[in-house]
Amino acid sequence: MNSIKLSKIAEIAGTKIKILPGKDIEITSIERDSRKAGPNSAFFCIKGAVLDGHDYAHSAYSNGCRVFLCDYVPDKFPLLNSNFLICKNGVRETLADVAAEFYGHPEKKIKLIGITGTKGKTTTAELIYGVLNRCGVKAGYIGTNGIDFDGFHYDSVNTTPESCDIYKYLAEMVERGVKAAVIEVSSQAIKLGRVRGIDFDICIFTNLSKDHIGKNEHANFDEYRDCKLKLFSEHCKGLAVINLDSPYVEVFAKAAEPNRTVFYSSEQKTDFSAEKITPYRNDNEFGCRFVCKNVEYKINFPGKFSVMNALAGIAALSDFGIDGKKLSTALAEVRVDGRFQVITQDGVDYVIDYAHNGESMRSALTVLREYASKRLIVLFGSVGGRTTDRRQELGKAASELADFSILTSDNPDCEPPENIIDEIAEAYGANKNYIKIPDRREAIEYVVKMAEPGDIVLLAGKGHEKYQLICGKRVPFSEKEILSEYQCVKNS
Repeated sequence: MNSIKLSKIAEIAGTKIKILPGKDIEITSIERDSRKAGPNSAFFCIKGAVLDGHDYAHSAYSNGCRVFLCDYVPDKFPLLNSNFLICKNGVRETLADVAAEFYGHPEKKIKLIGITGTKGKTTTAELIYGVLNRCGVKAGYIGTNGIDFDGFHYDSVNTTPESCDIYKYLAEMVERGVKAAVIEVSSQAIKLGRVRGIDFDICIFTNLSKDHIGKNEHANFDEYRDCKLKLFSEHCKGLAVINLDSPYVEVFAKAAEPNRTVFYSSEQKTDFSAEKITPYRNDNEFGCRFVCKNVEYKINFPGKFSVMNALAGIAALSDFGIDGKKLSTALAEVRVDGRFQVITQDGVDYVIDYAHNGESMRSALTVLREYASKRLIVLFGSVGGRTTDRRQELGKAASELADFSILTSDNPDCEPPENIIDEIAEAYGANKNYIKIPDRREAIEYVVKMAEPGDIVLLAGKGHEKYQLICGKRVPFSEKEILSEYQCVKNS
């Protein structure tokens, strides 16, 4: 069982407290959820975008917790026999530092690959994770699709979990003999200190475009960009893998100095370049073939952006000394849940993909147009409570590139889905080649009934997710299952 002395926590927090003889208690759990805090817990009162952990200290207290890490002492709180530690560096930062110590610094016992970028993090991370395990290197994955290692899977709320969870999972990986872990590092994660104290052996930059700017996210594009740069300037201790085709290549290369840097490109000659890029089509599969360093590769994802994701993975994997042909064989076997996942039913190709902003929507539809023999139909919405610019960008891309659109819900949360859909529809202007169906399940039923053989239907935005976020609750929702359900009804 992991444990840490109260005095050690106080030392890390920068707090001077008087520990009475025999009262230096052993803390056996560090918690940020008051419902999980107990008699031997330390409860970290984290202030989030919506909730403030200081308001839940009373709940942790009623469960027996007597150690609290705070930015301030909560008002009207029973202080009897409690230790309030005001964190000199802030609660979030202290949580990361305490977690590293609590779990025995697992980040120093495993090779770590960190990936940042606006798009491509999940696919690139899953490709690396899949190839490593197929090539005999026991690997783990932490990211949008959850946490995976040694046959275990845990769901994750955020692309990058909180620091205490990252250290916990890394410790479990080390215990189970995992040698390398690939982690998706979001800009929010860096802003909120979720990877504090973690040095990565390999850092990857995929691309950068305007996104995640607005309430509860980033104040502006500069902040968004600068947070991503910190992965290289503050967390990279080995190899930096950078997209040469990005307009921001120079600023990321500079941030990576003085680390060893390699570049990848689908357009220019460099360390890892793609040549002879050729799309292919098999049953239930849109993909690409290309050549890199005289080795032919096949990937189960379409488009130049998919080739770029693969090149980033190949460049990172070069640090493991894996033979090119062995790497090629492994890469051809990897598939990623919710990323250009094709389900063919009655001659219609349904493509489930996570495309959830204007640029990813535009890329997905442009690529699928190459394969469409008849209509290209898209079904999508946008998240609630986030930047509204994204809605216009999504609508503009779909109105220009799809033959028909079904505007529906994504994760509306506490915002009326009709409002979100109306804002998307504004981007269509005079183009009325769409229908509004707020209930996403009904929208899928509609498209299954109207689609004809030869059509391609892109179900965009949900991807790997198995839920819809509605009024703060995660309601079970699987597009794969719903597609199958309505197809059976259609054929009955």
